[in-house]
Amino acid sequence: MPTAAEDKAITAAAKSDLDAQPLTPKQLNAMVPIRALRGRPKSENKKLLVSVRYSPEVVAYFKSTGEGWQSRMDGVLRQYVARHLRST
Repeated sequence: MPTAAEDKAITAAAKSDLDAQPLTPKQLNAMVPIRALRGRPKSENKKLLVSVRYSPEVVAYFKSTGEGWQSRMDGVLRQYVARHLRST
């Protein structure tokens, strides 16, 4: 641990560095924890994580449609469900 005199010298040196000025109270209040900024925004329609087995040709087809293939597969299944709910 530095002595009181050493601590005073360190603090003075830090405050004199124009590139390392202390944050103002306004800047500190505007800060947001990084956890709140990372990742995708939370969806209102949460999806469930399940393990499912599909035929290789079904997976190959959807993968061949490019990025987002899982969402397209979900869309096709949702259309199926909507059609069959109406008919019952």
